[in-house]
Amino acid sequence: MNLVIDVGNSAIKLAVFKKNQILSKSIIKHDALEIAYIELHKQFEIRKTIVCSVTNLNASEEQFLKNQDHILFLDNKTSVPFTNLYATPETLGADRIALISKATFKYPKQAVLVIDAGSCITYDYKNEKDEYLGGAISPGLSMRYKAVHYFTGKLPLLSRDSSHKFIGNTTNSAIHAGIESGIIFEINGMIDKYLAENEKLTIILTGGDAEYLRHHLKNCIFANSNFLLEGLNDILDYN
Repeated sequence: MNLVIDVGNSAIKLAVFKKNQILSKSIIKHDALEIAYIELHKQFEIRKTIVCSVTNLNASEEQFLKNQDHILFLDNKTSVPFTNLYATPETLGADRIALISKATFKYPKQAVLVIDAGSCITYDYKNEKDEYLGGAISPGLSMRYKAVHYFTGKLPLLSRDSSHKFIGNTTNSAIHAGIESGIIFEINGMIDKYLAENEKLTIILTGGDAEYLRHHLKNCIFANSNFLLEGLNDILDYN
């Protein structure tokens, strides 16, 4: 069995795979990794582990993982199934590497756009030659709400609200309308731009806000909240 550890900005996701099937998935805080790792090894016969991190682990957790056997730390030097044409490959996030790897494993020789709606929204594109060309990064839903509050004197800190209307008639509803409509327009606009370049494009939506946003986006997308975890599992087997 494989253990996948996805260290994100706000939390850590762990998933245990038996071949391509997820047997266990959990989300933990950043200070609970060691305990969770030990408990999963008690429950499952884990043979290999992959770690994908977009932020720094604390020193004790990083040393703990380095002391374990059969752990692959994903970076730009890890073997992947696509050709990386990013101009600065050393700066390409491990999460984006995993997403494009999954897109290549699942859709070989097809053009794919992966939209990851998490702390940031990332857009990652590969062509029919399985060449990764790059994409875009913008603030995610939660980050936009925080920015409106922290960089102003009086605007409140709100969280997402699926009942928002396009025209806000209070300060709160105006914030919801601006942020949520804005993010929907952004994603749909990006989809239109990529489709104009390639009408045969396959579009994947993933990330923590994927399920929340999918009903407001164009119906040409495929939503898969486990796309990154599956990509990490594929990379572990590939290596």
